[in-house]
Amino acid sequence: MNRSTEGSSGVWDAIAKSFDETRKKPWKECIEFIEKLPRESTVADVGCGNGRHLIYCAECFSKAIGVDFSINLLKIARKKMSEKRNVELVQANAVYLPFKDDSIDHILFIATLHNIKGRGNRVKSLSEIKRVLKPNGTALISVWSRWQERFLLHFLKKVLSPKKKEEFGDITIMWKGDMLNLPRFYHLYSKGEFASDLKKAGLKIKKIYSIKIASRRLKDNHFAIVEKVN
Repeated sequence: MNRSTEGSSGVWDAIAKSFDETRKKPWKECIEFIEKLPRESTVADVGCGNGRHLIYCAECFSKAIGVDFSINLLKIARKKMSEKRNVELVQANAVYLPFKDDSIDHILFIATLHNIKGRGNRVKSLSEIKRVLKPNGTALISVWSRWQERFLLHFLKKVLSPKKKEEFGDITIMWKGDMLNLPRFYHLYSKGEFASDLKKAGLKIKKIYSIKIASRRLKDNHFAIVEKVN
């Protein structure tokens, strides 16, 4: 398994406990997407983390699959799913999904794509989403927005003095919870770049939009509902 594409699994393993403490409730956008899907679906949550969206999937669908490359986050998710008989947890890299072609009805890919290093790898992960989806299957995908308040000055400076070894949008964000100070890789997206990567992977965009989740003024998350069309 090539873990370098998703940053360091050691970092995510180290922050798993404090990450779980700050990620409790499923996002409204995910609930709305889930509630429109057929109950007999098999749904995968790629980058499931501590399982905050996966547990809702388990309550709604005949089968729910959680995928993450952090073993400690999967252990936390497993504890939450201990009474669920329809849940499968898989340790894997989002760039190399261990599923057959055309095997998953619908997918959540929430706040994970932006943690993958390199545009080629990000597009590859989106191509994997397309590969494992059944024909006409859909996915809800989200990424952090580049132009939000807390990172605005950082990227304005990058415009004036870009670094050749970085892709514009790359940033290191420190995790400071639970008295830690650990670096996490992010690639923050413009809405146009997000749409471009989805199209490059061969996914049909049904809807793409931006919202405020933690930000007061500027929209800080981009969402897309995409479909596999052969």
